[in-house]
Amino acid sequence: MGTRERRERSNESDRSLLSLFYASAKEHLGIEGDKGVAVSAVGGYGRGELSPGSDLDILILHQGQFSSNQLAAFVNALLYPLWDSKAVDHAVRTRVETYRISQTDIKVALGLLDIRLVAGDPDLVAGVQRDSIESWHKNSRARLPELRESMSARYERAGELAYLLEPDIKEARGGLRDISALRAIALSGAIQVPLERISWAESTLNNLRETLHIVTGRNKDRLLFQEQDKVAAALGYEDADAMMSEVARAARLVDYLLDYTWHLLDHKARDGFGRFLRRPRTVSVAHNISVSSNEIVIDPLISIVNDPIIGLRAAAKSAQLGLPISLESCAVISASLKDGSGTIPTPWPREARENLIALIGAGESMVRIFETLDQEEIIFGWIPEWRPLRSLAQRNALHRHTVDRHMVETAVHAAKLTRKVHRPDLLLFAALFHDIGKGSEEDHSIRGERLIAPLAVRIGFSEGDVKTLQILVKHHLLLSATATRRDLDDPATIASIIEVIPDLNTLELLHALSVADGEATGSAGWSDWKASLVSDLVQRVRRTMSGSMVAAQPALSDEQIRLAENATLTVTLEPHSSGYSIEIVSPDKPGLLSLVAGVLSTARLDVKSARTKSHGPSAVMYWIVSPEPHAQEITQIGLHNEIAKAYEDSAHIEERLLARAKAYASIPNIPVPAPEVVFFNDAATDATVIEVRSHDRPGLLFRIGSAITHAKVDIRSAIVTTLGAEAIDTLYVTELFGGPLSDERAKEVTSQLRLALK
Repeated sequence: MGTRERRERSNESDRSLLSLFYASAKEHLGIEGDKGVAVSAVGGYGRGELSPGSDLDILILHQGQFSSNQLAAFVNALLYPLWDSKAVDHAVRTRVETYRISQTDIKVALGLLDIRLVAGDPDLVAGVQRDSIESWHKNSRARLPELRESMSARYERAGELAYLLEPDIKEARGGLRDISALRAIALSGAIQVPLERISWAESTLNNLRETLHIVTGRNKDRLLFQEQDKVAAALGYEDADAMMSEVARAARLVDYLLDYTWHLLDHKARDGFGRFLRRPRTVSVAHNISVSSNEIVIDPLISIVNDPIIGLRAAAKSAQLGLPISLESCAVISASLKDGSGTIPTPWPREARENLIALIGAGESMVRIFETLDQEEIIFGWIPEWRPLRSLAQRNALHRHTVDRHMVETAVHAAKLTRKVHRPDLLLFAALFHDIGKGSEEDHSIRGERLIAPLAVRIGFSEGDVKTLQILVKHHLLLSATATRRDLDDPATIASIIEVIPDLNTLELLHALSVADGEATGSAGWSDWKASLVSDLVQRVRRTMSGSMVAAQPALSDEQIRLAENATLTVTLEPHSSGYSIEIVSPDKPGLLSLVAGVLSTARLDVKSARTKSHGPSAVMYWIVSPEPHAQEITQIGLHNEIAKAYEDSAHIEERLLARAKAYASIPNIPVPAPEVVFFNDAATDATVIEVRSHDRPGLLFRIGSAITHAKVDIRSAIVTTLGAEAIDTLYVTELFGGPLSDERAKEVTSQLRLALK
């Protein structure tokens, strides 16, 4: 079974038609030879790709000199002998009629792109072929959107080949029909389509379709569950799971190339003379990373050896902006991983880990980018543990996706819950790898606990974080299983959860992971009823547990206390693995946090973390910052002077930040959940705690501090943390005269803060 057999079936049909053509033409049309009438093959038959159950798609062409009775008699004599053994789909038209109908029927137009002569007048078929290709090329701007629309309608009917339990090999997204569409796009001349990339996928799907026809004796293209074992055995696969994994890989490859092809058509299409329709505009968006033609590109002449994190940075920025990575940049990243120049040091630096988390946390746009990393085999260079999970089939009604795609979908749903947890980085990482243990006979939760630890250590998580991740992976089914199978009123049920979940933070993470996993599984495994049971269980466990999830106020060293009591501005700047560490001791005043944050932002320094605390007449601050693209080199003296200047008058800082915000708004960004602002009046004895969980962006901390100042509230301590693309800011605030805020006052301040962050 294979290309040769499909070609031989086409040849056999050609021979049958050829033997019938001359006798039928002589008897019913009164002609001898091959002038004035022809039989042509179109569609799959035109390409010579006949599976056992394929229809014969035939177009009979003539010059209009015959009566309808003559043509009907000729067609019957020609095709009748074939109808016992073949399903024949035919049309009888002149060249002009063929051209006219192809202009209004996209299916006819596509079929004619593969037209070839079977018997009769070669000039007639050659003329129709020339008309079809020239028209397709000339009218591609109108026809390609029409093709795209028809494909979308087909996807609605047939679904995605890679993730269906019983897929249609031909019609589903990523199937054989899409391969034909890619050929049609290539023939339009609008862009170059690397069809050689999907030759393996085409062969795999064609062989499967051919075998399905042989095994079932039917010409249906839907691979039913009960037929998959027989088809897999006939094709020599180990089992049906292995076959369906191969099908998923093939379909995903086709879909990936098609998705990228549509992107090129949207942004890089050429006119009829080979010229680009739009001149690309290049904008720098990260260190050594730019946007050009609505693609993420690695800047030319960059040394990957000196910047091995550039691939992860490109992927993170791509996901956060919702733009694809160019194929050229993918090739650069892939080559660097193969030759070792792009190998990330172990353990990963903080920037690498944060870029991975930013990629995972981008939501829906992450799916497209992660598929790129998979298809270009980049992800395996960073995370070899992903390869065994690639297109790993889950042939049951509970799961909609392959194992790897299910984990990606879980991360997408987890991204919607990052405002609900204090450690979004741990939630996102656990979501992407919660099923890492699948693929063997061992319980996947137990195996996953073992596999996640060395991976998390290599990525650079702390020992405590690794233990939390192990708990999340091992027990990711615990809450849903307990909520639906145990009596929630039984104290033993609550005790069973507390026995394995050590603290409120882990409980919070496990709850979010359970929801994300359930929602990614689909309605067969998750429902509002199950969600309410899990939520009820979590609330009961939370009431029994003790402790707090609020970050504690930072402690000051003796030296910091001494400097604070002097009430003099001092700035200490030192190199740090993330860029710089900056210690600032300054006379305190309302709005100081906002003021310093504004200075750092206008200096194009991205805040990774900050710890601030007031002591006596001063505030002590410790910042970790990373330079943004094109940031000027800072000096300790220069930073000291900027802070001193802003301390006296911060108006110029606000003006520069407004200009930055306007420029930032011109860059596309993915939609993100609204900031979460909550307060606690029981987490500290001398202050009210306000937590802000938000997507990170330039000037965020300045806006937070400014809103607090305008609310006439004093910030006594602050703990600022950036985790991937998410920021969590914990503020210990008091009234200006001291003391915590009343509940009513706290509600007023948090409301103003939400408004300022819109």
